[in-house]
Amino acid sequence: MKLNRLPVALAVTLAATPALAHTGHGASGFVTGMMHPLTGTDHLMAMVAVGLWAALVAPKFFWVAPAGFMGGMLAGGIAGMGGFTLPAVEPMIAGSIILFGIMAALMVRLPAIAAFGLAAVFGAFHGIAHGAEMPAGIGAAEYAAGFLIATALLHGVGIVAGLASQRMAVARLGRVAGGLVALGGVALVAG
Repeated sequence: MKLNRLPVALAVTLAATPALAHTGHGASGFVTGMMHPLTGTDHLMAMVAVGLWAALVAPKFFWVAPAGFMGGMLAGGIAGMGGFTLPAVEPMIAGSIILFGIMAALMVRLPAIAAFGLAAVFGAFHGIAHGAEMPAGIGAAEYAAGFLIATALLHGVGIVAGLASQRMAVARLGRVAGGLVALGGVALVAG
C-alpha cells in the first residue's frame, strides 16, 4: 500500500461500524420477522422440504401441506409471542426436517387432511420458536407477516423444485433432494 493511502485506509477502518448481521438491530418488525426463517438453517430446510414433499406427492394439491404448515405456524407464533411454550420445541423442529425430507425422498402419500394436519403440527412448533424469539419493541403483526411471507417463499422454492423435477420426468432428483434435506436434519441434530 502506498504511504499516502495509509491515512485514508486507517480513517476508514476506524470509522467503520460493526456489521449488523443478526435481525433485530434497528430493523422493522416485518424485516426482522422475514429474516428469522431465512437465516435459520433449521427453519429454512424444513420449510423447503414441506414444499418439495407436497409437490412431489400431490402436484395438483401442492398447496395443502404448506397451507397447514403456515396455519400452524401462525397459531404457534401467536402463542410463542404470548409466552406459551411446549416441551421439546427444538427437537420437534429438527424432527420436522428429517421427517419431511424422508417423506419427500420416499414420496409418502397421505390423504389431504392428514398432510394438512401433520404439517400444521410441525408448523406450530416452528411458530412457537419464531414467536418466542421476537425481539422486544417491534410490532407483533408486522413480525408475523414477515415470517409468514418468508415461509411462503421457502415453501415456494420447494414446490418449484418438486414440480420441475416432475415435469422433467426426473422425480428422482426431487427424491434425492428430500434425502439430502433429511441428512441435513440428522447433521443438525448430531452437530
